[in-house]
Amino acid sequence: MSTAGATDNTATLNRFHSAVNSGDLDTISKAIDEFVAPDLLFHAPVPMGATGAEALKRVWEALLRAFPDIHVAVEETVAEGDKVVSRNTVTGTHRGEYQGLQPTGKTVTYNEIFILRFTDGRIAEIRGVVDGLAQLRQLGALPS
Repeated sequence: MSTAGATDNTATLNRFHSAVNSGDLDTISKAIDEFVAPDLLFHAPVPMGATGAEALKRVWEALLRAFPDIHVAVEETVAEGDKVVSRNTVTGTHRGEYQGLQPTGKTVTYNEIFILRFTDGRIAEIRGVVDGLAQLRQLGALPS
């Protein structure tokens, strides 16, 4: 893939992050329809009963319900070939149920790294590492 392709993929990811940071589920859902392949390979623990782009939509439904002010700050991206790696800092206030935890009102800040593979300008595969341990500790669900 050309350098232009890697640049285009990074731009697509940036547009997707803008939609995610809107805090509006409808905007995020439309962005998933536009930027994500319907048969997305999503290598992460996701809600049962959903695969592909629909699983990603369910993840964002759960995140927005729990953290209505969630914000993904892209710290750096590296693009090569058909892949873009994004290192992010996520912040949000726990205002809704999350993984069985009732709202605490606490603010969380955690890190994540995702490797996204693109096909025909759309996200076709996602592999990620999310610091869920830091998240749960900040919510008081685990000792620090």
